[in-house]
Amino acid sequence: MTFRYRTVFISDAHLGFADVRAAELSAFLKHLKCKRLYLVGDIVDLQALRQRWRWPAMHNQVVRRILKLAKHDTVITYVPGNHDDSLRQYIGLDLGGVRLAKQAVHRTADGRTLLITHGDEYDLVVQNSPLLACLGTWAYDHLIVLNRWVNTARALVGRGRWSFAHSIKKRVKSACTFISNYETALLGEAARRGLDGVVCGHIHQPALREVQQGGWTGLYANCGDWVERASALVEHDDGRLELIDVEELLKNAGIEVKRLAEEAVQLDGEQPAEALEEAMI
Repeated sequence: MTFRYRTVFISDAHLGFADVRAAELSAFLKHLKCKRLYLVGDIVDLQALRQRWRWPAMHNQVVRRILKLAKHDTVITYVPGNHDDSLRQYIGLDLGGVRLAKQAVHRTADGRTLLITHGDEYDLVVQNSPLLACLGTWAYDHLIVLNRWVNTARALVGRGRWSFAHSIKKRVKSACTFISNYETALLGEAARRGLDGVVCGHIHQPALREVQQGGWTGLYANCGDWVERASALVEHDDGRLELIDVEELLKNAGIEVKRLAEEAVQLDGEQPAEALEEAMI
């Protein structure tokens, strides 16, 4: 089974953090064939690794899969985010076939031009209130850990996954306002540059829609994340964009994620790329 796309956009994998969907990401990358792959920030969570070194076998496997795609002629662009911002000092370098860029512009098969950015530069909390942003990250991380135990209990009684964070984002007015302001700022930047839209990450809220802003209409696309869910944005050969639920994709393809995770443990023994370790210093 091979998943074939023209372009794939992935953000917020947070490798190095405890509760991420690395097994699903590794399985997806193993069966992926694409011309371009954009890593849209927070792929490696250097903030979490500085606090506690945690690098499971499956996280290593994800790195291997990415580097293998690069060796097989996939053009890979890595746009660092706020959790892997130390990699921004390497902007312009090519690390094992992965080119680091502050931002990028992608042209779809049907001629649209899209700004590729993680999005933290347009988050006023991150930019103007670093202490508040750190408190928010701390609260989110603990919420995800609690969510893991809840989902473990739900699985025992045959219930599906449920996300506290997603529920809060939908129900709390201030969270909805923040997301709306975030989208407005990003679309405004795309319009100012004369582009047709934006692809981002950062807020762990997958989205794909046309938005009217003033007299300009543009595309807002958010890749989602690999913490609360397993989502990716893909471009088909005709330029059509689609948000995919990778967990559902793997399930329908009959791919056993658990077996691949066991294989990763048996093959493990390598450390992440030296550039990642140096970036933490």
